[in-house]
Amino acid sequence: MSTLPSLDSRLEFAIKVALKAQDLILGYYQRDNFEVESKHDSTPVTVADRGAEELIRAELAVAFPDDGILGEEFPEKKGTNSFRWILDPIDGTKSFVHGVPLFGTLIGLEYEGKCVLGVCRFPALNEVVYAAKGQGAWWQVGDQEPKRAKVSGIGTFKESCFSTTNLSRWSAEGIQDAYDFLSKNVKLTRGWGDCFGHMLVATGRIELMVDPSLSPWDAAALLPILEEAGGYFLDRRGEATIYGGNGFSVNAALKDDVLKLFAKN
Repeated sequence: MSTLPSLDSRLEFAIKVALKAQDLILGYYQRDNFEVESKHDSTPVTVADRGAEELIRAELAVAFPDDGILGEEFPEKKGTNSFRWILDPIDGTKSFVHGVPLFGTLIGLEYEGKCVLGVCRFPALNEVVYAAKGQGAWWQVGDQEPKRAKVSGIGTFKESCFSTTNLSRWSAEGIQDAYDFLSKNVKLTRGWGDCFGHMLVATGRIELMVDPSLSPWDAAALLPILEEAGGYFLDRRGEATIYGGNGFSVNAALKDDVLKLFAKN
């Protein structure tokens, strides 16, 4: 990667536009003013998903018209420079539909194919976690001052908290033995799913979050946040990529043991 341009203006933009998307999303949350549709892959989508992505794309067209855009809900827009935004307007649509507040708006940014910026905002919680390469990771709750987001230092399974999203995917991906080991050997197992689980790792509240199946828009914002928080976002082969089809967030102290566990499966 060539010399990275300043990310300040794009980070400021991403934080502000995620807040605008929050207002739109909350206009539908825990209300009966929308229908739930099924996409071709049987995952749910709502007017809130589409409306939030349309809002972000429209703002990007004004602020950074030369940047590319890849989003979950609409076709890719090719850019004319080395930046590409990767959007998931509502990560955790199933939680959103069921009135559970653990869903988030994910805004990631690539530069020359490398993830360099991430914003994860939780509309129903009014929280945001964000990072840009070389600038650390930050966590803000409501109107409080942002504070540094850092992974925990716990380095053994028996002291760790582990979370995941969809249990059926462990078996489908051939890693059921890994789940069985973790659930029997960690201190606490929970189902705090989707991006919320990954941000729990980034803010030091749990040690491991595993998603057996992921798309790039699920992961693009996560990777830079975890790295700037002192942790890792990896696929099961140990690569720091959003294109592995799966991913897990882990603190530095537990990383090697988790990779050894997945290597056995």
